[in-house]
Amino acid sequence: MKYTLFLYNDEAQRANAPAPALQQVKAAFEAYTQSLKEAGVFVATDWLRPSDTATVLSVRDGTRRIQDGPYAASKEQLGGYYVIEVPSLDEALQWAERCPSAQRGLIEVRPSAMG
Repeated sequence: MKYTLFLYNDEAQRANAPAPALQQVKAAFEAYTQSLKEAGVFVATDWLRPSDTATVLSVRDGTRRIQDGPYAASKEQLGGYYVIEVPSLDEALQWAERCPSAQRGLIEVRPSAMG
């Protein structure tokens, strides 16, 4: 079963972090990604630009609406994701717990509807 780990973090913390701290975070994510690959559960990952670069689209009553910036104002913003393939939710949660984002923000674990 495929699961997506949605990584939510406080963008303001990242923007104000000193360069050495950012390098430590980058190294932690590189190590985490490598451990997923070595375990054979890695499918995909991507990191997103800050939420203020987002464009939100909706269509209401046949009219297209465009909004710049994030969909919702909140403390944590979606910053990236991992897609993993593991046999169970329990195993997906174990991998999510090991992710560096679990220490700084939160991780939403959601099963794929496509398997």
